[in-house]
This record gives sequence, structure tokens and C-alpha cells, in this order.
Amino acid sequence: MSDHGLERWRLILGAPAAGGLGDLTGDAAGQDAALSWLYGRDEELTRRDIRRDGGPGPSRLTTVDWLDGITRLFPKETVERLQRDAVERYEINDIVTDPAVLERIEPNPALLRAVLRTKHLMNPEVLRLARRLVDTVVRDLVARLATEMRQSFSGARARRASRFKQARDFDARRTIRANLGHYRPEERRLYVQTPYFLSRSRRELVPWQVILLVDQSASMLPSVIHSAVTAACLWGLPGVRTHLIAFDTEVVDLTDDVAEPVEVLMKTQLGGGTDIARAVRYATGLIERPRRAIVAVISDFYEGGSENDLVHGVRELAGQGTIVLGLAALDEEADPAFDRKCAQRLADAGATVGAMTPGELAAFVAERVGR
Repeated sequence: MSDHGLERWRLILGAPAAGGLGDLTGDAAGQDAALSWLYGRDEELTRRDIRRDGGPGPSRLTTVDWLDGITRLFPKETVERLQRDAVERYEINDIVTDPAVLERIEPNPALLRAVLRTKHLMNPEVLRLARRLVDTVVRDLVARLATEMRQSFSGARARRASRFKQARDFDARRTIRANLGHYRPEERRLYVQTPYFLSRSRRELVPWQVILLVDQSASMLPSVIHSAVTAACLWGLPGVRTHLIAFDTEVVDLTDDVAEPVEVLMKTQLGGGTDIARAVRYATGLIERPRRAIVAVISDFYEGGSENDLVHGVRELAGQGTIVLGLAALDEEADPAFDRKCAQRLADAGATVGAMTPGELAAFVAERVGR
């Protein structure tokens, strides 16, 4: 095995492998110290009497030293993974509550989640620094989603031909039919001499209400973030009136701040109970034209109030022609964990239940609005 390969195994296995693989020097020794500072506190290793670090004494590294070290020693993707493990796996909160750390840390989504979990612990000066981190990450999320939304809302495709040739408007069916005479069986290949494209036309948009009901429970934090970003991107689009409602056992209407997702997130209070039925009742009272309304309930569906009331409310909405979405996740992974029994009851009552990325929700709304 090459020296580089031995070094990588020594970094993976930690100090216990020093006897067989030797000690590390230079940057590799710094990497090992940084990994030991973080992963040496793993309770599972302690239970199995395995130490990731090299000795019983306390670590000399401070959080600031560790952060400076990993930024210098590891690639950006690894730095973000180490930071995410520090704040989410080991709850090293001073990464986002220590001013010295916040002044030098590179914003990323994991740190945004950590700030929102711990902002109640921060004094005004730390909160000011943390807000900069929130603003940076949210602006990046908004910029990326806004691009997807512009594509979704760029107009419904008409069936007439267009002289503007854009890949997204390629009319595959007509092109194949018109060029069948150029098919060569021996090559199993169709040669296209004349491609056809569809035109995009903007139809007059009938106003729709889009009401996002967002569960503030701690497990829904990624969905809370992306709901705020999605609402901000929907705000002001033609044919859409957006409402953003957060709930636990109480209901908070954040619609006045929807154009400022940072304000929304800094006002969010994570944790507490969950009364989804109450939020659905509130949304019902906002609807002006039932058949031009979409109510998206973003929750894990662990109802702390009356599940029967919730099912009744959803059935009532669906019965009047309102589109009801039950989203167990609204984030980039769309990887939900939810009460399947309750979700099934909502589906039986007329809701469409699943998980979406923000871009998929935008496309869903655009399709309905453009009809």
C-alpha cells in the first residue's frame, strides 16, 4: 500500500492505529487532531472503550482553533460536513453562539439550522452576527429557487409551432412524425432534417390563493426554512396571492413579512405542541374563492389536537373544490418522516399527500395557475 493510502487509513482509525501504521506529521497530524477534537467525544466509542484521540488529557483546541484548522486543512465539502456534525450530532452550540466563531465562519445551510435552533440563547450582539449568516444562506436559497420559478411561470406551452428554437420547447412528437421518412433501419437511427418547436403563450391568469401552513415543531426545521423561501419567491408573481402561516398549538400569520424570509425565520419559534386542525380552520377562513385556492399543510402529521377535527377540516376544504396538499417534507431532499396513519386518513379525505422540493411545489402551483 502507498504511503498516501497508509496515511488515509491512519486518519480514519485514529490514534489507536499508530502502533501499526505509525505517527502522522505535518498537515496530516493537524487533520488527525481536528478529527479527534470532534469525533473523540462520541459516546459510542467511549462505551466500546475506543478512544479516537491520543491521550486522556483535555483537548487544547478551542472551537475557534478547530474552525481555523479545518478551514485550512480540509476541502470545502469536508469542512461543511464537519461543521454539520459539530452542531447537529454533538450540539457544540458555541459554533453559532460565540462571536469570535461567527465572525470568521463561512455560512452554509447546516449553520443556518443551528442558528435557528439556538437563537433564543443569543445576546443582541451575537444575534446580530448570526443574522448575517442567516441572511447569506437565505439569499442563496432564494436566488436558486427564483430561477426555477421563473422557468415554471414563463407561460404555458401552446400547441402551435414556434420560430424560436429553444430546447425546453422541443416538440418531439411532431418532429418524429415529420421526419419518419429519414429513418434508416440498418442503423436504427432517425435523421432529423426539420425540428419543430412549440410556442409559449401567456394566458390571462385567474388569481389563485396559495396558503402555506407550516408546522413549527423542531423536526420540521428544514421545511420551515424552505417554506419561508418558497413563500418569498411566490410573493408578487402574477396570478398568485401568497399567505404564510406558522403554527404549533397557536397560529401565527406571517404574511405581512413574507417578502422578507430572514424576518420570517428570525420570528419562528421552534418546538412546542402541534394543533394542525386549528391551522386548517384558520386557512379555511382566509379562502375567498374555494376553487381558486391551494392549501399546503407542511407537517409531520403528528396531531396534538383532534385528529378527527383535522380530517373533517380537510374533507370540508376538498369538498368545496380547494386543492389540499399534505406535505410531509418541503426541502431539497424531500425525505419525509411522518405519521402514516394520519396522513392516510387525510388522503382518504381528499388531500394529496407526499413530499416535494420547493421547485416541485412551484411547478405544481404554476401548472394550476396557468390553466
